[in-house]
Amino acid sequence: MTWLIGVIYVVFSAAALITLWRIIRGPSILDRAVASDVLLTEVMCVLGADMAINHHTRTLPVLLVIAAVGVFGSIAIARFVARKDNADR
Repeated sequence: MTWLIGVIYVVFSAAALITLWRIIRGPSILDRAVASDVLLTEVMCVLGADMAINHHTRTLPVLLVIAAVGVFGSIAIARFVARKDNADR
């Protein structure tokens, strides 16, 4: 079981680093928005894996807050981009 936790940490750390690179280098605001959603999803997956491995549900409220922040952030960015697109026309 210990090697499984190590593999989970390595895989999610690599994915998080790649995602952070896309947030920093992203050519557009939409690329950065998608990357931030992916990063939030990765954090949620790590917390979910921790809950499954350690048999607890203490971080469930944190998962709900992260999910809400992700949804509302995506909606806000979509509205911003749509408003900016309409102003360009």
